Amino acid sequence: MMSDKQNELDQLSINTLRFLAVDGIEKAKSGHPGAPLGCAPIAYLLFHKLMKHDPADPKWIDRDRFVLSNGHASMLLYGTLHLSGYDLPLAQLEEFRQWGSETPGHPERDEAPGVEVTTGPLGQGFGMAVGMATAEKHLAAVYNRDGHAVVDHHTFVLCGDGDLMEGVSHETASLAGTLGLGKLIVLYDDNLISLDGPTELSFTEDVTKRFEAYHWQVLSVADGNDLVAIEDAIQQAKADTTRPTLIRVRTVIGYGSPKAGTNKAHGEALGTEAAKATKKNLGWPEDKSFYVPEEAKANWLTAKPKGKKAHAEWDASFAEYKKAYPEPSAEFERQMAGKLADGWERLIPTFPSGAEAKLVATRNAGQVVMNAIAKVVPELFGGAADITASTKTIFKDSPSFHVDPVGRNVYFGVREFGMMAMVNGMAAHGGLIPFGSTFFVFSDYCRPAIRLGSLMNIHALYVFTHDSVGLGEDGPTHQPIEHLMSLRAMPNLTDFRPADANETAACWRLALERKGPSFMALTRQDIPVFDAASAIAGVPKGAYSMTPEVTKPDVILISAGSEVEVCLKSATELKAAGIAAKVVSMPSFRIYDEQTVAYKAELLPEGVPKISLEAGATMGWWKYIGTNGVAIGIDRFGASAPGPIALEKLGISVAHVVEHAKKLVKR
Repeated sequence: MMSDKQNELDQLSINTLRFLAVDGIEKAKSGHPGAPLGCAPIAYLLFHKLMKHDPADPKWIDRDRFVLSNGHASMLLYGTLHLSGYDLPLAQLEEFRQWGSETPGHPERDEAPGVEVTTGPLGQGFGMAVGMATAEKHLAAVYNRDGHAVVDHHTFVLCGDGDLMEGVSHETASLAGTLGLGKLIVLYDDNLISLDGPTELSFTEDVTKRFEAYHWQVLSVADGNDLVAIEDAIQQAKADTTRPTLIRVRTVIGYGSPKAGTNKAHGEALGTEAAKATKKNLGWPEDKSFYVPEEAKANWLTAKPKGKKAHAEWDASFAEYKKAYPEPSAEFERQMAGKLADGWERLIPTFPSGAEAKLVATRNAGQVVMNAIAKVVPELFGGAADITASTKTIFKDSPSFHVDPVGRNVYFGVREFGMMAMVNGMAAHGGLIPFGSTFFVFSDYCRPAIRLGSLMNIHALYVFTHDSVGLGEDGPTHQPIEHLMSLRAMPNLTDFRPADANETAACWRLALERKGPSFMALTRQDIPVFDAASAIAGVPKGAYSMTPEVTKPDVILISAGSEVEVCLKSATELKAAGIAAKVVSMPSFRIYDEQTVAYKAELLPEGVPKISLEAGATMGWWKYIGTNGVAIGIDRFGASAPGPIALEKLGISVAHVVEHAKKLVKR
């Protein structure tokens, strides 16, 4: 039974959090006060009492993860972090939504300590949390030993109605139930209001039954201010280690304000008079802003010694683990530090080249590389969206994660968006280099997650195959056109479109060594294999000459992927016509753009006419060929036909390149 004194202290602490949010939003004159007012008791219970976290070390490996999926409630998180003792000064809360502050309008990973992932696009926080829980389960299965639980933490999510309307939450909730992610606990802010009005306008299904059908444990709390009931539900959730748990908490949006229970409390500042009325209703000084009573401050800050103690206990336990299991402990520390094993790159294969060499699709080359390095890069973890046999992204010597959590093969099902959201969550969790794969055209389904992964600049790999109309008969619904340029335009995202098997191997190496997000666009069709040494030396520069013998070119042919072969054949035909053509393979725009001015001037000198060739949209190539160059590509949708015919009919041919080259040289 809670004492009156303790209850008063709890309410004082909760109201402190509420009004830090209200004051921050009022000062910014924008924001979302409704959720912080309604959900403050949940945040207080988690950070003050129930979560395992260390404010002095927000990156502690075995901390519980907290994801604010309804990221518009960001002031709830910022206030909670400040009050709990994280290095987020009150002055930063006063600069909410201002240029250069650590408190942007929606939470951004690493902007403020304690923010695990960037959220705001609804549903994605939920999906990333499923990825985090997947990472925890896998790492625990790999590294824990009897009496030594070095990986043993929960992933908590606070989400709203909007999160559960979005399809990505359905995709990942369904998979979370199938995978039995028992350490995933979602607190659903069930306040019956969305931005447009009552949820009955658009959201009337029984969420409880839906999650039960997903194989979740579902609990309900009738009053979002009932701390005892919320705590009991969370403890019950922790007790069920076989199923994820959804706790449906009935809250009041804008609790205590004149706008309580209405959509007016959702997405705009309360306003001066309503803010004062809210303070009056909840017994708060009306004339004070960013006020933190000393008693509430001391109460919140008990999270610091509690976290320090939990962390110290884990450190002591891990020290014993290191003595008992020196090899796995060293491997665990290496993985969690994000360091690749010494000498891992020596296992990257090379492929035979030349006229007698076997043709190899770059998707198949990727599979060879993955399996060659599997044992020395155990942190590589992931799978495909129900097309593993097509994308070739499978570890042949590993079980499936859903059968044995030690396994590294994840069957995501037909859930492209959910898959990549989970990949982001795994990367944000730490200890893994996760990947997801599907057909390149379906990167459209993945794009919001790719964008968020790029915004967070996390080490996630997005692997796409069937990268052009060269895939053939499946036709324009499956033939990517605009996708390459669309993703190349995304900040922080490294593009890889290798020209052959050896470039593919080099691209895989760079994707693992570079710590940010990257995508690969790989062929379905078999293509020739070129010199390995050239790829090993050239790919790290993003672009390089495939014809070093051509020192004074009359024309430069630039390409990527399978079309490099067409350029090489074109150069041979042009040579017979007395035209010296230099062929440049450009597997990565982004990496090439990082090179020195001198290298770029040597590779693509001004004054030499240039032609780009790619089986996709021409937009973007002008940066490299200049306004006088010729961009050969496909600026229309594809067609159903055998791949070679589709490419030829759409202008990706030697004849087309040679025709344009001769015209350019004659100018």
